Amino acid sequence: MTQSTEPAAIWLAQSAFDQLTAHLEDLKGPQRQAIVAEISAARDEGDLKENGGYHAAREAQGRLEGEIQQLEALLRQADTTEPADDGVVGLGKVVTFKFEGDDDDEAETRLIASIEMKDFAGGLEISSAASPIGAALLGAGVGDTVSYEGPNGRTLKVEVLKVTPFEG
Repeated sequence: MTQSTEPAAIWLAQSAFDQLTAHLEDLKGPQRQAIVAEISAARDEGDLKENGGYHAAREAQGRLEGEIQQLEALLRQADTTEPADDGVVGLGKVVTFKFEGDDDDEAETRLIASIEMKDFAGGLEISSAASPIGAALLGAGVGDTVSYEGPNGRTLKVEVLKVTPFEG
């Protein structure tokens, strides 16, 4: 059996894709130019062996280039296709669920790719597909009950009540 070397697609909301693309352009343009200018100015100061400013600027350049490479790879893998309204939990979906034994409270979470977590501010709780609850919910449908291990080591069960595509 041949395994694919193609990386898996990562679902991103179009707004997140646009933000990451703009950030990448900033890194490749103004930020890269600023570091090149810092390196040049430090180089003009003379002896590079004893020049802390030069070495700091070169380290900053390495970090910047690494971030550029990571963002380029992420954006190559990105899938901004609107999620289907099929009632199945997947990335880009809003999931309403309740914990087993808790008849009163329903919870809602948006299942996303973890890169979006730091920028999302829409009032919904956010779960990464890589988190224990996210991984358990992935692929479940309305009416399904799934289990996962909670932070305290106990097995938790949740029932999926509703699944809709995220709009925003």
